[in-house]
Amino acid sequence: MRSESVKLALYDIRDNILLASEFVEGLTAQEFNESRLHVYAVTRALEIISEASRRLPDDLRDRHSQLPWRSIRDVGNFYRHQYDNVAASYVWETVTVHLLPPLAAVVAEIKASEGEI
Repeated sequence: MRSESVKLALYDIRDNILLASEFVEGLTAQEFNESRLHVYAVTRALEIISEASRRLPDDLRDRHSQLPWRSIRDVGNFYRHQYDNVAASYVWETVTVHLLPPLAAVVAEIKASEGEI
């Protein structure tokens, strides 16, 4: 059975991908760039995704080796330590283009873990 911390990490990743997507729903890239609230909220969700991805075991990441796990983990450090250099356009691209593949992988892992006895 998968450890509780791994399940919680999967839920954190899923929930924060969904939140980040919800935060940009209905916004244009320009509206997003002009809204400190939205940029901040999405950036925080991405930080949580990054941190939670660190708690995933190697075998899980190996099952989804097409995903850039290293980049997902490392980007959180950038957001935390280079916060004054975070471009809203990069955050926008991340949330609108790059989050669907990790979401699909995490949802598949959650479903698989729910099937465990």
